[in-house]
Amino acid sequence: MKRLSKNLAETQNLATEWLGSQLFLQENKRKCATTVFLSGDLGSGKTTFTQMVAKLLGVKKIVTSPTFVLRRDYPLAKNQGQFKKLIHLDCYRLKGPEELKTIGWAEILADPANLIMMEWPERVGELKSNFTINFKTISENEREIEF
Repeated sequence: MKRLSKNLAETQNLATEWLGSQLFLQENKRKCATTVFLSGDLGSGKTTFTQMVAKLLGVKKIVTSPTFVLRRDYPLAKNQGQFKKLIHLDCYRLKGPEELKTIGWAEILADPANLIMMEWPERVGELKSNFTINFKTISENEREIEF
C-alpha cells in the first residue's frame, strides 16, 4: 500500500495508523524480536517515522538518528503490550552482515520483547523482517511511504 505524506502531521498519522493496524495484531508467541526495515534515500523520512512510532509507544526521550553510534535503545512504558524496548539501528555505515555483530544483532534479535526499527537494511545484506517500509522523496515536503 502506497500513501502520500505532505507534512509532518500526515507522517505522524500514517505511523499511528500503521502501528495500530499492523504491529500489535501480530501473535504474542514470537520467538524473536519484531523487525521493521526502513528503506529510502537520505532525508526521505525514516528517522521521522521512527520518532513518531517511539512517541506513540510512550518514549519520553528525544529520538535522534543513530547514524554515528549505529544503535540507540529506548525503554518502553509498561503498558505497551508485548514490547519492552524500541531499538533504533542505522546501518548506513555498515558494509555487510558480519558488521552487525558490532551492534549486538544476535542478542537483540533473540529477545521477543524488542521492537527493532532498522534504517538502511540493504547495506547489511539479505535479512528477514516482519515489516518493510519504503520511503521516497517526491518534493521538498512530500514523501511517498509504501507499506
